[in-house]
Amino acid sequence: MDPIHPRRLALILAAVSAPSFGQALGSLESVRVPEPPDLGKYVRDRAALGVLGKALFWDMQLGSDGRTACASCHFHAGADHRAQNQFSNPNGAFEANYAQSLSDFPFRMLADAGDNRSQVLRDSGQRAGSAGVFRRMFSGLAGAAAEDGSDASDLPAFRIGGLNVRQVTPRNTPSVFDAVFNVRNTWDGRASSVFNGANPFGESDEHANAVVVDGGRLLPEMVRIGNSSLASQAVGPPLNSTEMSYDGRTWPTLGRKMLALRPLALQKIASDDSVLGDLPPSATYLTLVQSAFQPAYWDSTQLVNGFTAAEINFSLFFGLAVQAYEATLTSVQTRFDRFSAGNSSALTTREQAGLRVFQRSECTDCHLGPELTSASFTNLARQGAVQRVRTGIVTDTGFIHTGVRPSADDSGLEGADDFGVPYSAAERQGSTPLGIAGAFKTPGLRNAEFTGPYFHNGGQATLEQVVEFYNRGGDFPNSPNLSPDVRRLNLNADERAALVEFLKALTDDRVRFERAPFDHPEICVPAGYADSQAADPQFPGSAVDRWVSIPAVGRTGNTVPLQTFAELLQGVGIDGSRAHNLTDACSIP
Repeated sequence: MDPIHPRRLALILAAVSAPSFGQALGSLESVRVPEPPDLGKYVRDRAALGVLGKALFWDMQLGSDGRTACASCHFHAGADHRAQNQFSNPNGAFEANYAQSLSDFPFRMLADAGDNRSQVLRDSGQRAGSAGVFRRMFSGLAGAAAEDGSDASDLPAFRIGGLNVRQVTPRNTPSVFDAVFNVRNTWDGRASSVFNGANPFGESDEHANAVVVDGGRLLPEMVRIGNSSLASQAVGPPLNSTEMSYDGRTWPTLGRKMLALRPLALQKIASDDSVLGDLPPSATYLTLVQSAFQPAYWDSTQLVNGFTAAEINFSLFFGLAVQAYEATLTSVQTRFDRFSAGNSSALTTREQAGLRVFQRSECTDCHLGPELTSASFTNLARQGAVQRVRTGIVTDTGFIHTGVRPSADDSGLEGADDFGVPYSAAERQGSTPLGIAGAFKTPGLRNAEFTGPYFHNGGQATLEQVVEFYNRGGDFPNSPNLSPDVRRLNLNADERAALVEFLKALTDDRVRFERAPFDHPEICVPAGYADSQAADPQFPGSAVDRWVSIPAVGRTGNTVPLQTFAELLQGVGIDGSRAHNLTDACSIP
């Protein structure tokens, strides 16, 4: 008999000795990180791929304005906790540049927080999203990070005093931490598990989105890479005219710009950054691509429609590299993981009481397994891609309607991709009766202490408000397709408080203090606009941003913890006792 690996033996012994009510969830360390098959066809050096991915994720040069990175909306525990110019509302009115306060939450306020049929004191269909880019039309590259463009005037909602402000996304930003365990990503599941090399929609796109060097010629090649929802998600924002791009920019054009640039040229990198600390000063994105990827995808002087192979394949490089970086951002060292692995003292008595409430209240029907989500690979392997719930309706596994808002506000999983293909696997299979309207992916709960505001609309500011929401059975009890798991729980005050304490025990201290692998370069993020607004000299139709700094941090992390969303709204931490308090001045030109 083959000997058991010591780490595997430890996990087996831990499972035997752990308290019984912790076994159903388990330690995330026991779950293998999903990997794309046959990655070697494209990648020659995985370490170099991770370096490229982290640089691209944090680089502000990626945005059309030369100031917007992926991390601009994912800088805080993988999410975004900015609170000014963060509102949008595709279905109605909202106030641009609004500075949120704790009194604005929850968006639907009831006379009795424990009774969803009590008098409605306030109800808003607005969303707390993330500020992206100004609405501009792309006109060309300018030989630098910032591209040429012109102000557009067709979005009057994102305007103050006659000047454009940054657009805001129509949904709350989910954390990228632990997202590698999701079969599909984004709230509505549009980010396919199959990466096609160019957009989020997987096999719906039947085009050959890459080129390959074959016998000295560049030939078109169709890309199909499994277990790659993170790559599918990553390639969505860079061309999105709300999130990162001037309208009309293409991937080959973006590749031409980025491949010539020095990585993170405008930003500081900590000398002990766990990935980027040894980045050569002479590096360009082209040299990083050449180190990471097989020559067949970049080594050619031939042009196709005026672009090189490396420029045409930049979306392929970008998706796989960012995915490789994000796959390292797993929160496997929470106190709950230690408890699940057999350390009975890792959780306090009150946190253990909260865990019992969590399981007794059937929270684990949706937040199950070590990943704490039914949308995970391990759960779909067990249940299949489609499930019939107790009410008889059929939905995609891991996607449910929880009564946050009426499904007419946001159809969620009921939508279709750019090729007209439904997001829903249940709909594609012809299952009936469908219950997908208003359904959204069940998020994991790790580090939820720092990922507020909560839900797809960002309508709850605190974990206490989230627990109250579920305790009353959601906000729209008569909503069609409401999951049977969303029901009145009748928890008393002590049980609700214990449940919140348990949720906070799902924080990895490496996230709390931004220790490796959660360390990062400096980035500056836009944080709203002053009351008296001036026009941008370069873009006279746009207001001048107020910038704040998220300082660079190395592998050993910060000496103070991250700030929660509620603390930001209350001003807690502006004395320096919290990281990311959005008061540091931006040093980037």
